Amino acid sequence: MLNIEQIRKHCLKKKAVTEEFPFDEETLVFKVTGKIFLLASLEAIPLQINLKCDPEKAIELREEYEAVQPGYHMNKKHWNTIIIDGTIPAANLIEWIDESYKLVVAGLKKSEKKLLE
Repeated sequence: MLNIEQIRKHCLKKKAVTEEFPFDEETLVFKVTGKIFLLASLEAIPLQINLKCDPEKAIELREEYEAVQPGYHMNKKHWNTIIIDGTIPAANLIEWIDESYKLVVAGLKKSEKKLLE
């Protein structure tokens, strides 16, 4: 089961990633060139994270895993909230974090993408 430090280290290994608390002191946000790809609710027990997801895959994951829900306070078509309660393998969570990052990068302007080269 992943914890917040493992998630944080994984996110910070990626190019052009920053971490900040833009909303409050309990919501850790990871951005790539200023665009959010992961939010973590540090007060939630168990830990909860929001990840961007392809709309069709988002629905599939919600149907497959009870711990995957429509994105809390987010566009529910494009974001999932994942409850990290041990029911989802860590490898899946890492894959979904990577996918969220890639989806956000794909939507960047050309000038922003150049920062990643």
